[in-house]
Amino acid sequence: MPATEWPSAESARAGLWFRPLEVGRLVLATRTWVPAMVPWRAADSGEVTEDVLDWYTRFARGRPGALVVEATGVRDVPSGPLLRIGHDRFVPGLAELRARVERASEGQTRLFIQLIDFLAIRRRPDRERYLREFLSITDRHRSRCPAANDRELRERLVSLSRPELEEVLSERELEALDRGARERVTDTFLPHVRELPQRLPEAFASAAARAEAAGFDGVELHYAHAYTLASFLSARNDRSDGYGGSLAGRMRLPLEVHQAVRARVGGRFVVGARYLSEECITGGSTLTEAEQMGVAFAAHGFDFLSLSRGGKFEDAKQPAVGEAAYPYTGPSGWECMPTTLADERGPFGRNVAPTARIRHAIRAAGFDTPVVVAGGVATFDQAEAILGAGAADIVGSARQTLADPDWFEKVRLGRGSEVRRCEFTNYCEGLDQKHKQVTCKLWDRLDLDEPGVRLARIGRRRLLAPTWDASEVVEPGPE
Repeated sequence: MPATEWPSAESARAGLWFRPLEVGRLVLATRTWVPAMVPWRAADSGEVTEDVLDWYTRFARGRPGALVVEATGVRDVPSGPLLRIGHDRFVPGLAELRARVERASEGQTRLFIQLIDFLAIRRRPDRERYLREFLSITDRHRSRCPAANDRELRERLVSLSRPELEEVLSERELEALDRGARERVTDTFLPHVRELPQRLPEAFASAAARAEAAGFDGVELHYAHAYTLASFLSARNDRSDGYGGSLAGRMRLPLEVHQAVRARVGGRFVVGARYLSEECITGGSTLTEAEQMGVAFAAHGFDFLSLSRGGKFEDAKQPAVGEAAYPYTGPSGWECMPTTLADERGPFGRNVAPTARIRHAIRAAGFDTPVVVAGGVATFDQAEAILGAGAADIVGSARQTLADPDWFEKVRLGRGSEVRRCEFTNYCEGLDQKHKQVTCKLWDRLDLDEPGVRLARIGRRRLLAPTWDASEVVEPGPE
């Protein structure tokens, strides 16, 4: 863990992190930012629940400059306890969320919602069940493994050794067996995938209009990690319909989505994006391409650009039978959410240098688009150094803010010694991987009998960090 000396209240307020920012439509009271985190608290129908309201209210009490609501689906399709915004019925709940954040932050926090689209992914199947039920029998199978009928063919496949099976199944069929089937944006033989460029601009534009109707200050278009628009941007996208191949082709749909969104919302509504400084996979997009993307996004009028890295399906670990692949388990996932448990570089600020290069390219091209960096930021000193060096305009913190939602206020008031410091062991990420309600190991077992505490479904973890009263000054103990 990095050693730090917390600033006095006077020093904190004089620092760069707590200065306001006003560039175009983006107006923040401070340059503190809470990136999107999925807490698995929505209803299975995608509706806002009381637990969702409590989650964001708790972060708002820390009065960050901006708070980004979790990845929220733009299409009205079943997706478990994830928020959705693909229908007007979601607007009232999101409007209540906006109102709660406004009250809790006393109007200091700008609220954005992250808009996402994703393709189908299935759980890794049991071998025998896959071969007997899920595999679609084709002439390829019939020619390579002759049988009297398809039922007998399936039984023959079950009896084959692994090397023999590899001679019969295609690469994608073996992947479906070993890792669970996963759709790709390059699967243009599927009509719904082929038609994504015609459907997604309208889906995102309608979702943004709903966010505006709910009172949000803006949207963050999710162009990062393992999801649809990130996959269009990827160097692995070789679609031949004008939406893949060259960098211009790969950027075409993300730019068309932005154009559709911008045309649907009001002139003061913020429209930014989160994308990758590097994909961190073999054959993936590089930092040089990310610089070019940043300049193109700025030229296109994006109101901010938030940088992440890695987090791809291509190098994810093989899931257990009955579980789905998780894009933060392989080397690229490590780059997205590294821990203190291994790797001598550790998790602190790994994305700063790439982000600085992207921001420099944007400035050199003559644009002042604000750039957000996050990843392992856990001290005031780190944030000040990043801003002072011109590596970014805004500094975000997810895991540290989960550990202590009040840490911005504690630092600003000169009470940094009271900050509950994240240990970056990814306890929270482990819960996310299992689709469990996300909490922090530093507080989820504290004061479970406290009146009014809401507990996780298993009944042994609290769902929110303990409250902090700024009026109660903690006297330092003896050295």
